[in-house]
Amino acid sequence: MEIRVLLIAGGKSPEHEVSLASAEGVLKHMPFPTELAVIAKDGAWLLGEEALRALEAKVAPKGEHPFPPPLDWDRYGVVFPLLHGPMGEDGTIQGFLEMLGKPYVGAGVAGSALCMDKDFSKRVLAQAGIPVVPWVALYRGETPLVPFEPPFFVKPANTGSSIGISRVERYADLEEALEEAFRHDRKAVVEKALSGVRELEVGVLGNVFGEASPVGEVRYEAPFYDYETKYTPGRAELLIPAPLDPGTEETVQEMALKAYKVLGLRGMARVDFFLAEGELYLNEVNTIPGFTPTSMFPRLFLAKGLTYPELLRRLVELALS
Repeated sequence: MEIRVLLIAGGKSPEHEVSLASAEGVLKHMPFPTELAVIAKDGAWLLGEEALRALEAKVAPKGEHPFPPPLDWDRYGVVFPLLHGPMGEDGTIQGFLEMLGKPYVGAGVAGSALCMDKDFSKRVLAQAGIPVVPWVALYRGETPLVPFEPPFFVKPANTGSSIGISRVERYADLEEALEEAFRHDRKAVVEKALSGVRELEVGVLGNVFGEASPVGEVRYEAPFYDYETKYTPGRAELLIPAPLDPGTEETVQEMALKAYKVLGLRGMARVDFFLAEGELYLNEVNTIPGFTPTSMFPRLFLAKGLTYPELLRRLVELALS
């Protein structure tokens, strides 16, 4: 019997449109029969033709069906939750699928929640001896004591795609940056800005014990790798493989695989690093990386000889195993 996949896209997070752009690519290249469900920005679901129309419109403000949606879950062998950010990449949908007993692509509940929270994941990685950029976590109402000098970056702890991030050059601008971060999350992370940074990314496939892709490098002219730079074609240059000496590339790959295991991940992840003045720092781990035309994850594995359809096949097989 042929495997049928349910692809879930959209979501309530600020990365709704990114998710739909990713879903468009996956639907075109998935080697198994696949049906689409879209979670609208209001949290209700769109199914069948309504979901496909939302994909064509590239946004779904309102849905038709409250949660849980009226789906015949027995129809699907694997679920692919392609939901970026909160309420999709943070263990919530994964917990629902666990209760249904459905195999799904990507990390489980604990790994998803841990990687979504930049503060918690840094704590675990640092305890495991993996170098991370100095940071402090702040909640609304706390006195913003930052134990290092500016410049630094202020981020919501639980978002992706550079949403809500500010670069702060002086303490006087910290409050405004924190307010922007708190618009998206109850907790903010303040990270020291490094000098002379190169941004490196590596993909991982596997269940706990993964395999690493070649290392890629992102180059851009913007002050930092913001939302527009990430998703506007031509704004960033992606170099695969990154121009690194063999020793550095091997160290990045080994560190990515160690982090993948420490965080208890499965299926896939994209692990992002900073290389600053000869020192490596793990920036963050994305458990549901982008699959848009400008996304690094499928391009990294293409450089390893894995085509887009073959990559999707591997992900479905990993979910089943």
